[in-house]
Order: sequence, then structure tokens, then C-alpha cells
Amino acid sequence: MSKVRFVSVEEDRDDQRLDNFLRFHLNNVPKSRIYRIIRKGEVRVNGKRAKPETRLCAGDEVRIPPVTEAQKEKTVHSPSQGLRRALIDAVIYEDDYIIAINKPSGLAVHGGSGLTLGLIEALRADRPDDRFLELVHRLDRDTSGVVLVAKKRSSLTLLQDYFRTKHQVQKTYWCLVKGRWPEDKKRIDAPLLRHEEAASGERRVSVNAQGKASVTKYRLLKQFDQCAWVEAQPITGRTHQIRVHCLHAGHPILGDDKYQDSQSEQLCRQIGLKRLFLHAAQLTIPHPVSGEEMVFRAQIEPSLQALLARLSD
Repeated sequence: MSKVRFVSVEEDRDDQRLDNFLRFHLNNVPKSRIYRIIRKGEVRVNGKRAKPETRLCAGDEVRIPPVTEAQKEKTVHSPSQGLRRALIDAVIYEDDYIIAINKPSGLAVHGGSGLTLGLIEALRADRPDDRFLELVHRLDRDTSGVVLVAKKRSSLTLLQDYFRTKHQVQKTYWCLVKGRWPEDKKRIDAPLLRHEEAASGERRVSVNAQGKASVTKYRLLKQFDQCAWVEAQPITGRTHQIRVHCLHAGHPILGDDKYQDSQSEQLCRQIGLKRLFLHAAQLTIPHPVSGEEMVFRAQIEPSLQALLARLSD
């Protein structure tokens, strides 16, 4: 962008934070750069300086300065026919306010970090008539299962408030872990700390007394010879929480290339598992308009169903 733009806030972006508004309009610009131009006063709302957390109103005029640092030209990438069909088949529920999707493993929820197309970009490209489509929450790229997308700004704000306050929200995951899971292990309460490994710069999470309080409830669904099918319900919402809590308990999730050990890798090869076995099986949350309790259930993919059937034989 080589010149100043003045952008009017549309009705469907009423009450959006300024930083998120700018991230939408400057989606190829690093977040650090966006916060810098706000801090320096280069961004103005109705002619006045504003803070990142400033809530915008429909009709506000936002001055967006020229941004030339580390940008690539914005390219519109269209989803393949295969991805289009997969996403159509993956819709669990849809109305005028929300879409619930059973996200496939291997598909990131959004582009970035070298990815040109994620779930939300594919949806926007395939639904040009939907003026507003935003992720309510996120799943890791290799985790499958329920993801919510808001179709209106008001729905997004309310649903994200539910997630933030944990108000009437319950998330249920299924995972396959190494070893024999004790039936009496119902809860793991261990603080988690995010950090980067000095050598690789890779983001990791570990149990650490200096970390944030983290609690996950567990229930054994079925015990197999060398592994266990376990249900997990995170009470808090930390990065990689279920994965690291399973590791902390001595039962890493199979297929987890970040946290599993060599024995788990060998077991994956033995049973023919080629992906992370972590699936967001169910999400319970109030509807953003009616307040009715909504329960979204996502079936596990056929390959995992077949794997569980083989293990049961």
C-alpha cells in the first residue's frame, strides 16, 4: 500500500477492536508493524489517535497509513475442487449467524507461516456473497473436529465472550494415547508455560510451576493392548493443553510429532497411524441469538474409525 487510505467502518464490523480491524485490512502485514503504526499515531479514527483496543462504531472513518514493510502483494488463492467438496461435506450446522464445521486434519484454520490458504480463506473464497465470515476459535492444524465460524460481527463478539469466560461452554476431545490409562485418572491439574526452543525457535509448551493454571478432565473410553482411547475435556484453554497434559501423565498422544517419544513413533508405525489422533468431537455452547444450548458433534474420519475397529479385534 503506497498511499493513505480512509476506510469507513461497515455495520458488520461495529464494535470490532481497532487492531483486529487493521489486521483484516492489512492481512499481509506483521502484527508488530500494525501495533507500531497505531502507537506512533499514524492510524486515526475520526481524525483522532486511538489505542489498539479501541472499539469501532459503524460509520467511523479509519485512516490507514502507507505500509511498505515486509509486504507481499495480496494474492487471491482459490480453493481446489477437492477442498470445496470437503468443506461442503464437513458442514455440521449452519444458520444465518453461525457455521459449525468438522475441520479435517492437516488443514490450518487460517493461512500464514507459509500457508496461502486455510479453512477461513477457503470459506471466504467459496462464499463470495457472505460479507462476514470470521473464526470464533481455533484448532491446531493437525487436530480435526468442530470449529465455529461467525457470519455476523455481533455473533462473533458474543461467542468469543463465551469462550473467554467459559460461560456454558464445554469442549470434548477424543485422543489415542500410548500405554494403559488408569481408570481412576480423572483430572490433570498442572500449570503450563509457553516458550521457544533456543536452537530451532520452535514454539513449545511444558509443565512448569511458573506457567498458567491449566486443568483437564479425562475419562477412559476403551483400553487396548498398547494404547488407550481417552476422552479429554479442557477446563482451561491453554495452547497444546491436552497434548502436554497427556505427555505429563506419561501417555503422549499418538501421532504427535511435537511431543511423542520414540516408543510412540514406533507404535504409530505398527498400528498404521499417520496423523495426530486428537479430535474435537463435541462442542456445547449457547446460540448467540436465541441463547438455546447448541451441541455440535463431529464424527471422526473413516481412517480413524477403521483403526479403532482393528485395535478392538
